Amino acid sequence: MDDTGAGPLVIFGGRSEIGIELARRLAPGAAVVLAARKADQLHDQVAALHAAGATEVHTKEFDADDVASHGPLVAAIIAEHGTVGTAVLAFGILGDQARAETDAEHAVAIVHTDYVAQVSLLTHLAAAMRTAGRGALVVFSSVAGVRVRRANYVYGSAKAGLDGFASGLADALHGTGVRLLIARPGFVIGRMTEGMKPAPLSSTPEQVAAATARALAKGRRTVWIPWALRPMFFAMRLLPQFLWRRMPR
Repeated sequence: MDDTGAGPLVIFGGRSEIGIELARRLAPGAAVVLAARKADQLHDQVAALHAAGATEVHTKEFDADDVASHGPLVAAIIAEHGTVGTAVLAFGILGDQARAETDAEHAVAIVHTDYVAQVSLLTHLAAAMRTAGRGALVVFSSVAGVRVRRANYVYGSAKAGLDGFASGLADALHGTGVRLLIARPGFVIGRMTEGMKPAPLSSTPEQVAAATARALAKGRRTVWIPWALRPMFFAMRLLPQFLWRRMPR
């Protein structure tokens, strides 16, 4: 029997548009914990989840870049609310590619948030869930990491690393009672990409959340959003490098 929902739903990145949309779909009958910076200012998000049917909604202060705080935070959530049922890693930054090409500190900051911090938190959560023998992890990768493009190679390389780590972790968790879902959306029209020209087969936070919720319910390991991106990127892997380097973001 699937009992991953026996514990609280925890959204790491409690202001994320995708994270909140996914939480709304998973909230009915569940206790929810929103972890984010300035957690005392999440009034709108808390109200939205109560309206969606959450039995209770709590907030916790969370700084993704402070990796030393991840272990104590996970331990505190478990101590206060019980073993985590589903954990969603919904934090990340796009960064400025042009700046990152000459500003090493900015390049490292992107990779730290989008890869290093994710690896840290996933490791702590997976260890706790292994001990409990149950749980579900949701990781947001990106098609940007499938074959890294010149136009966004810093962000893309971080997503490529995260996708590889999450794939290996999913294998390591096989048979433990813990499962991991890797979501690979394409261009998402939202706050993170405001002012940018949408790419073909773009989606909204609502569409990403809906597809992720369906895949989670079906126990899938990966989900491409929209699904048509999977065959498209399979074909793109075959493009010659001189064409690939001209591909837009």
